Amino acid sequence: MEISKAEIASAAAATAAAHKSPGATPGGPQELMGAEILVKALQAENVRYVWGYPGGAVLYIYDAFYKQDTIQHILVRHEQAAVHAADGYARATGDVGVALVTSGPGVTNAVTGIATAYMDSIPMVIVSGQVPTHAIGLDAFQECDTVGITRPIVKHNFLVKDVRDLAEVMKQAFHIARSGRPGPVVVDIPKDVSFKKTPYTGYPETVQMRSYNPVRKGHGGQIRKALQLLLAAKRPYIYTGGGVVIANASHELRTLVDMLGYPVTNTLMGLGAYPASDGKFLGMLGMHGTVEANNAMQNCDVLLAVGARFDDRVIGNTRHFAQNERKIIHIDIDPSSISKRVKVDIPIVGDVKDVLAELIGMIKESPVKPDARALGSWWDTIEGWRRRDCLKYSRGTGDVIKPQHVVETLWNLTKDADTYITSDVGQHQMWAAQYYRFDEPRRWINSGGLGTMGVGIPYAMGIKMARPDSEVFCITGEGSVQMCIQELSTCLQYNTPIKIVSLNNRYLGMVRQWQEVEYAGRYSSSYMDALPNFVKLAEAYGHVGMLIEKPQDVEPALREARKLKDRTVFMDFRTDPTENVFPMVQAGKGITEMLLGSEDL
Repeated sequence: MEISKAEIASAAAATAAAHKSPGATPGGPQELMGAEILVKALQAENVRYVWGYPGGAVLYIYDAFYKQDTIQHILVRHEQAAVHAADGYARATGDVGVALVTSGPGVTNAVTGIATAYMDSIPMVIVSGQVPTHAIGLDAFQECDTVGITRPIVKHNFLVKDVRDLAEVMKQAFHIARSGRPGPVVVDIPKDVSFKKTPYTGYPETVQMRSYNPVRKGHGGQIRKALQLLLAAKRPYIYTGGGVVIANASHELRTLVDMLGYPVTNTLMGLGAYPASDGKFLGMLGMHGTVEANNAMQNCDVLLAVGARFDDRVIGNTRHFAQNERKIIHIDIDPSSISKRVKVDIPIVGDVKDVLAELIGMIKESPVKPDARALGSWWDTIEGWRRRDCLKYSRGTGDVIKPQHVVETLWNLTKDADTYITSDVGQHQMWAAQYYRFDEPRRWINSGGLGTMGVGIPYAMGIKMARPDSEVFCITGEGSVQMCIQELSTCLQYNTPIKIVSLNNRYLGMVRQWQEVEYAGRYSSSYMDALPNFVKLAEAYGHVGMLIEKPQDVEPALREARKLKDRTVFMDFRTDPTENVFPMVQAGKGITEMLLGSEDL
C-alpha cells in the first residue's frame, strides 16, 4: 500500500494531536466517522497489527486504515487465518490480538478461530462488519446473526447500533479481553455506524463496568490454609496449566518450586512455565504424559493446582482419579473453573501471579519447613518411575525417519537460540510437546482446548510479525498443514520467513492411531492417498521446498533451513507411517492406566 507524503504528514499530525488531546480541536470536538473513531481506539490501545480480509460491510473501516500509518493491516487469504494469526501474536506477546472480518461468511469463517482462542483463554478483539442497522433481521445480503452465533464462544460480544457508543464499546472490549480470565471479544459494527459522524471528544481513559469486576487478590485466610497444608505434605505435587503462562507468573512459579523442592508438572498449555531442563520437572502429564508425571498426580497426598482445569485430557476418568485420597489446593482467576470437574479442599480465587507472590512471602516468614525425610522418600519413589524412561523410542533400522528424531534434532539445534515453536493438532503436536524441551514460557504455541487443525502456519505468521528477529518453526503434519496452506501467500507478501517442519506419515496420524487401538485396525478415511508435491507447492508460493526421506539427512536439512534466514522453508519429512504416540491413556481410563508401547496394544 502506497501512501503519499501529504497523507503521512496529515496522519502524523492527527496522531500527535490525538496524543495531546485525543480527538479534540481548538474549536471544540472533532466530527469523525465511526470508522475513524475505530482506528483512533485501536491507536489508543497501542495496536500495531490487525489481521483481516475486506468486504462490503467493512469498506469504510478499510478506507480509514488507508489514511493512517501507525497500524499495519495484514491481508490474509482466509478469515480463519486472520483470527489464528492474531491469536498466535497474542499468545507469544501477551498483548491483545486484533482481527477484522466482514459480515456473513466473513464472520462464519472466523468462528473456528474465535472458538480456539476462547477455549485457551487468549485475549483478543475481533471487529466484524454487519449489514446496516435498518436491514438487520431482513435477511440482507451477507447478513448473519453475529451476536447469536458467537455468544457461546466469546467472553463477551457487542452490537454497536449508535456511532456515539463506539469509543466506549471499544474501551470495554479491550478491558474485558485482557482482564480476569482473558478471552476473545467480538465487536459487531453495522455499515451505517461505520460511516455516520459524531462529535469525538477523545478515547476514554478509564472504564467502569458495574457488572464486571474480576477478583485479582486471593483471600489471605485461604492462602494461609494452603501454606499449612503444603508444608505438612509428605508427598506434595505442583500441577500447573496455561493460567501460569497467561498470568506471566513463570518467575513466581519457579521461585516457589525452588524454595520448596517439590516435584512439578505442566499441562500441554503450560509447557515452559517451569524449565523442562530442571530435575524437579517431571514432564507433561495427561493422556500422553510421562509415567512419572501421571503416577505422581495419582499418588500425591497434597496437590497444588495452579491455573489448570483438571480437564479430561489431564486426569482421565474422574472416578479413577478420586480413588486415592488427597488434599487439593486450587488457584485460579476464574471461580467457575474451581471444583468444576474435581472437588477441591482449598479454593483460592485470584490472579495466579499475585496469589503465588503472597504465598512465597508467607513461606519466607514461616518457621515451618517441609518434611525433608518424607520428601526424600517421595523423590526416591518418583525416580523409580522416571527410570522407566517412558519416552524412549526405537530408532529403527536406519532407513526410515522417526518423527521423534526430527523433533529431538530440532531441539538440539535451536535450544540455545531465541526460538518459538508452533504446532498444528495431531501426533506431531504430541511429539513436539514430548521431545522439544521448553525452558521458557510463551515459546510453545498450540491449540489445546479446541484442538484446531490448521493453526500452525497462521500462528507462526503472527509470531514472526511480533518477533521478527526470532526463529519461528511450525511443526505440522501433511493433514493439518493443508487446512490453512494458502497462508503461504501471506508469508510471501509480508516477508515472514517461517520454517515449516512437516512430519509427513501419509495418514491422519492420530485418527489412525486411535483406529489401531480402539477399532481393530479399521482405518476408515484416515489414509491420505492424494497428497500434493509439497516441494513444488512451496515453490509455487515463492518459497523454498525440501524433501527429506533418510534419517541421516534430517540434521543437514534443518541446518540448511536455518541458514536461509530470509526465506520461508517447507521441509517435507517422510516419516514412519506406523509410529504411534506413547505413553497413551485411552478414553475412559485412569491416568495411571497407560499404554507404554506397541507391546501393550
